[in-house]
Amino acid sequence: MIARRLVAIFCLLAGTVSAWVQGASAAPQGGVVVVVPIHDTIDDGMAHLVARAVADAKEQHARAIVLDVNSFGGLVSSATQIRDALLASEVPVDAYVTRGWSAGALISLSASRIAMAPGASIGAAQPIPKTVKTVSALRGEFESTAARYHRNAHLAAAMVDATVDTPEYKAPGGILTLTADQAQKTGFSEATVGTFDAALARFGLAGARRTGAEYTWAERIARFATNPEISGILLAIGFLGLLIELQTLHGIAGAIGAGSLALFFGTHVYAGFSNGLVIALAIVGLLLILFELHVLPGHGIAAGLGGLLLIASVLLAFGVAFFVVALQALAIAIVLSAVIFALLQRVLPENAFVRRLVFAGTQGPDYVASLDHRHLLGAHGTAVSFLRPAGVASFGDERVDVLTEGEFVPAGTPVRVTRVEGARIFVRPEPTA
Repeated sequence: MIARRLVAIFCLLAGTVSAWVQGASAAPQGGVVVVVPIHDTIDDGMAHLVARAVADAKEQHARAIVLDVNSFGGLVSSATQIRDALLASEVPVDAYVTRGWSAGALISLSASRIAMAPGASIGAAQPIPKTVKTVSALRGEFESTAARYHRNAHLAAAMVDATVDTPEYKAPGGILTLTADQAQKTGFSEATVGTFDAALARFGLAGARRTGAEYTWAERIARFATNPEISGILLAIGFLGLLIELQTLHGIAGAIGAGSLALFFGTHVYAGFSNGLVIALAIVGLLLILFELHVLPGHGIAAGLGGLLLIASVLLAFGVAFFVVALQALAIAIVLSAVIFALLQRVLPENAFVRRLVFAGTQGPDYVASLDHRHLLGAHGTAVSFLRPAGVASFGDERVDVLTEGEFVPAGTPVRVTRVEGARIFVRPEPTA
């Protein structure tokens, strides 16, 4: 009797232990894997995303964070923020690399395990601008990150510094980029697999439930607006608004243009490409242009200087590392604004809405011009409007269109007719005591 009870208790205990062991082993298989996309340009928006993903993974007790890397690079400052967040993560970090160049390479090396796609590559991380200081600093980041997971620090340094000699994998004077096979051979990658799912299986995460890290609306807008093509469109709207404002002086087109430029610069600051100094430069340039249009028109100095400052701020808004991208966006903006402005002036000249935007040369009922103005030669009058150089002047009860010799004459200035050529009346401001 006692023996039977002992056997029953033993069986019960054995079953309980077995069930506990099976449950413990089964639980991780159903654990959460947080997938983080490292796609396109690496910026501050991506750094925010990764930081949130690391915190969420810890809160969910995730099995792993898996990076899906396909990037040509981006901001070094953002990449170092991502690297720090990943190295400090309490949840293991793995990476599947399709293309891990420049800043993307540093992020990839921050993973404990790396699998690469066939035809993938990793490296090419020489900083821009290339100075002794920037190369040395980034080289140290690569070396220490590689050493963290027992990868070859010398090869990692060669990805940044062209003076590092690795004759087996690169020519002298070049920077290192490893293919998928070379990465596996040198221990940077564990395997070359065809899909992201295969990479998860390689990492032992095939049965895990996945959750994806997502950008906030502000981050999505910033990343969308900083795309070179979209940036070019925003700039085109801004430039077009200023051009139309030049013709109308109504303020509406100028406000739209200024708003578009504000969106352009604001998103670049949020994404980390730019800073407050660039915005200040853009504001000064815009104010100089508006000053020329509305306050003291005719000289061209303020508008020219403002235009140069605005163009410089556009180029700087992308950062020195993306100067070519900035030129691309600026070219898109110039072409679009020029074409659309030409259409507004020439293709739809009779459209009522367009007539409000395009300068009208038709004289109103208050402006009378006679066929013979020789009687006005030598006459003294007053400029009714700004003469820049064309405008309206009054001579007694007669109001006529006049021209100056090219100089700007403010409204209210006494003028004298110096010559008459057919329907054209030339005036000169009277000297004042």
